[in-house]
Amino acid sequence: MALLEQIDADLKKAMLARDHVTRDTLRMIKSELLTLDEPDEIAVLTRAVKSRRDSIESYLEGGRQDLADKERAEIDVIQRYLPKALTEDEVRDAIAAIIEEHGLSGKKDLGRVMKEVRSRHPGQVDGKLASTLAAELLG
Repeated sequence: MALLEQIDADLKKAMLARDHVTRDTLRMIKSELLTLDEPDEIAVLTRAVKSRRDSIESYLEGGRQDLADKERAEIDVIQRYLPKALTEDEVRDAIAAIIEEHGLSGKKDLGRVMKEVRSRHPGQVDGKLASTLAAELLG
């Protein structure tokens, strides 16, 4: 089943169950997917999660735990449609393999490593974690 079809089906279930967080989150995601000419679904979902993580940080700094909790709930809904995230050890192994495979060394190759990680593992790797690990392994 295509992602939009799955979202539509889950949206109907959420509406029937009166699950407002899931309903509202799926409506936002569906809207974002439909406004693109050629949607890269994984990229849209990944951006949505990143945006909400950034919002959580802002809300916590502002003392708004209620809004941070809402954002966390939305992230949980969105992550149902993303590929399973790699663990830190799996990310480290993937980066080490890329470095070895391409013979990379030094911080100057960080961009190449990150580009390769994103292309091989779309939606499965947290960018901040990957960047930190790549810098550590290249350094």
